[in-house]
Amino acid sequence: MTTNRRHFIALTGAALLTTACATGPSMTELPPIVFVHGNGDAASIWQTTLWRFESNGWPRSRLHAIELPYPLARDDDTKAQPGRTSTAEHMAFLAAEVDRTLQATGAQKVVLVGNSRGGNAIRNYIQNGGGAAKVSHAVLGGVPNHGIWVSLPGLSDNSEFAAASAFLRGLNTPKNANGDEVTGPVQWLTLRSDNNDKYAQPDGQWIGKKGAATGVGYDGPALKGATNLVLPRVDHRETAFSPAAFAAMHRFITGRAPATLEVLPEARVMLSGRVTGLGLSSADAASGNFANNLPLPGALVRVFPVDAGTALRERPTPVYETTVGADGRWGPFQATEGTRYEFVVSAPGYATTHIYRSPFPRSSDVLALRPERVPAADQGAPSLVILTRPRGYLDPARDKMSFDGQSPPPGALPGAGVASSRIKPEPQRTVVAEFNGERVVGRSWPMGSGEVSVLELTY
Repeated sequence: MTTNRRHFIALTGAALLTTACATGPSMTELPPIVFVHGNGDAASIWQTTLWRFESNGWPRSRLHAIELPYPLARDDDTKAQPGRTSTAEHMAFLAAEVDRTLQATGAQKVVLVGNSRGGNAIRNYIQNGGGAAKVSHAVLGGVPNHGIWVSLPGLSDNSEFAAASAFLRGLNTPKNANGDEVTGPVQWLTLRSDNNDKYAQPDGQWIGKKGAATGVGYDGPALKGATNLVLPRVDHRETAFSPAAFAAMHRFITGRAPATLEVLPEARVMLSGRVTGLGLSSADAASGNFANNLPLPGALVRVFPVDAGTALRERPTPVYETTVGADGRWGPFQATEGTRYEFVVSAPGYATTHIYRSPFPRSSDVLALRPERVPAADQGAPSLVILTRPRGYLDPARDKMSFDGQSPPPGALPGAGVASSRIKPEPQRTVVAEFNGERVVGRSWPMGSGEVSVLELTY
């Protein structure tokens, strides 16, 4: 693929605020937005994006992040695979969520915003599922619109991520004499990295095929007929979840720059979400974990306020405690401004998982709590502490970061392709993680008693 096939606009984050994009509805007619997560992800990944829209006046009731129960794609889209969804099933789920949003808001149309695999469902719905009549704008962040590979040994040509698949060939069939790959009258925006998206690479390093030519270029996410923006140095997830991505979305939808890129605090912070589990799958033998978004009934959730410097509990009893029901929901829990919390999730078959986060500036009803299973390679260690960045990757060539004094964190590799790090320190001590100014403080817990710690970055 060559860049002269499509029209690109390379922008910095600052330039995004001043460059003209498609004209959208006025600020007094803010449309409902439906956010579609990517492969293996959940609604919670949109948390900071939701906060930024709210901070710019969007009513919370008009922002909806969907959650696909089985978020992983099939290896072969034409064959049933337990615990995974086909493109047709994904589209049907999205269609139902759009109809539900339209009914709840009374709006005539929605805006769809997707990351990665979520964009495949958006394109399929608009082109083949009746979505063209119900969607005004579609924003695709880091979507592998022209595949992640063309043809590689060991990877199915029937995968929805294969350029040769009937699915992608059908979506990319020219729609008019101009050769547009997008379906009208919807207005389309694609957001991509200049060269730092792990799934838009000419080399197959990040898909287990290092040294093999993928046949896909850095411009793979761009679509003819769309407004195509380049966000320098962002990674695959940051194409949708970074401040620069938010600025581009806001301007494309409204025709105006956002008033702020910051997450503005609110006086009363109410937190809630779901507890979801991990199913076992031989297909993911490396970790023994298989992600789904099914509720985990019976899980116990406890919340403790902790000291900002040491993460020691400020009181012996939790400020909130509940056993979740069939829907997996927990909360609401009223948080105190500026307070750091330890979320403890316990469930049969899982390690008791201690989750530490930065203070919450705003309310959220998509706060996911997922207990861990300990892979065989980590069992027997004195403790296990996991640093994770759900909305981006850990890139030593780009980011300033440390984990328990180690910089870069163990396992972080140049090029944005690794989103977590693991250490096994002595138990019952403070562990600090820092990433580009965000600081998360947690504690190590003894693995011998079946406990694991997770330090989760928010930004």
